[in-house]
Amino acid sequence: MLKKNIIHLLVTAFVGAIMYYISLPALNIQSMGFWMFLSFLIILYATLDFFFSFFERRSRNSPKVPIVLGLVVGSIFVLIPVVNFFLSPLFHANEYGNRIQINEEKEFTKEIEPVDFNSIPLLDKASSQKLGDRVMGQMPELVSQFYVSDLYTQINYNDSIVRVTPLEYNGLFKYFSNRKGGVKGYIIVDSVTGKSSLKKLTKGMKYVDSAYFNDNLARHLRFSYPTKIFGEKTFEIDNQGNPYWIVPTMKYKGIGQKAEIASIIIMDPIDGSSKEYKVEDVPVWVDHVYSASLILEQVDDWGRYQQGFWNSMIGQKNVVQTTRGYNYMTMNDDVYLYTGITSVSTDESNIGFILTNMRTKETNFYVVPGAEEYSAMDSARGQVQQMNYDASFPLLINLNNRPTYLLSLKDAAGLVKMYAFVDVEDYQKVEITDASEGIEKAAQNYLNKVNFTTTEKSENDIEKEITIQRITTSVIDGISYYYFVDENGQKYRANIHIEEKLLPFLTSGDQVKVRYEKENDVIELKEIKEI
Repeated sequence: MLKKNIIHLLVTAFVGAIMYYISLPALNIQSMGFWMFLSFLIILYATLDFFFSFFERRSRNSPKVPIVLGLVVGSIFVLIPVVNFFLSPLFHANEYGNRIQINEEKEFTKEIEPVDFNSIPLLDKASSQKLGDRVMGQMPELVSQFYVSDLYTQINYNDSIVRVTPLEYNGLFKYFSNRKGGVKGYIIVDSVTGKSSLKKLTKGMKYVDSAYFNDNLARHLRFSYPTKIFGEKTFEIDNQGNPYWIVPTMKYKGIGQKAEIASIIIMDPIDGSSKEYKVEDVPVWVDHVYSASLILEQVDDWGRYQQGFWNSMIGQKNVVQTTRGYNYMTMNDDVYLYTGITSVSTDESNIGFILTNMRTKETNFYVVPGAEEYSAMDSARGQVQQMNYDASFPLLINLNNRPTYLLSLKDAAGLVKMYAFVDVEDYQKVEITDASEGIEKAAQNYLNKVNFTTTEKSENDIEKEITIQRITTSVIDGISYYYFVDENGQKYRANIHIEEKLLPFLTSGDQVKVRYEKENDVIELKEIKEI
């Protein structure tokens, strides 16, 4: 009897070792994968005991071991939902709602710098993938051996906004033929200019997703950290261009609930060495500590449970949620996640938006009522609906001290054909410009053609009274401009939209009050009024 039990244990251990090698569960009681793996081992042992007992024609009494073990497995799958239920938002709504701290005292025009088109990521992930694939297509010696991963992590690399992604082995046989030298490099795409290139490495990357056996990235990490629960990994490069895997480890409440980052593992894919960091100690060159999905989950809980669980289900007073998409912005050498905040009702409008630092999780909420991002995308597509272009998820920028959506319109090949600017407060104010004219020309077209009432004053604005000595008009791109010179010889220009009921009637000798932001050879006016 003892001998047969030992045989059963050995067979279970052997099969279990194979399954562990394949499935790689974390040996952690907070992981559902651990309980699934443990249940598999128990069921396997119980099955072996039952069949050996059956074929040996034991007594007709019911086999006790399989029954007991079956009850153990049943208890596991009953207790897990029960434990999670009592640890759920129903009883702990406040904890879930405070998973992320959000500063709600920020003002858009004061906190968000006016847009700098030389440092704004115009290319989204899909367009970057097209450019990266094109780079590989130009290197026949590599394209047959490797393919480009679809990770494309957006990072701030030496003050440049880029996306980086590794090459991967192109199948099992290509792995064996290239294993000694490793993966030769990674793709880097400039998100501003679209310039893309392959960075070749002196020593190839050994530990990647497409590698097999012990060279596989997930397997290498699991054997190095058997008890850690891994989150969404990212691929990044440091300031010297060295590649690294950034892998968060997770902690939960109960089994898989109330996810939070416990630590960060930074792993060198070339030699496999790694180091674990506390979140607050992560090197500053790392841009992605928190994943977008985790941030969105925590912000949704913040918007849902601030006034308790039952309010989120029934009254829904002040209950808000993130919109269905997100994008990235870069500020102060960090990458920020941007998404809109909208009511739980489907009114297609935002009450504001959040910016979350992907490295520190510092989050600010800005009250900016206006159109939801997908409404802006539809508005932009509607201007050129005959083209069947796709719209990228918008970037929110500060243009002329107004919150404005910036989108790219792409053809079926994923190439950017047009830029679209859409006013957040009124998504019917939209201007489309051919991408060949450049982003700054597109912005100027938008400002020229969209009528804004310039009533909000900036602390940098200058106001003064002048007497018009000469005045002329000109039409540029269908927009009327008024040029005049004051008594001191200073030149001014005013768009007709600034004050369309006054400008056409001004003549030499009239006195007016003007407002503008900065001195130039020709001052661009923001406001003009009669005295």
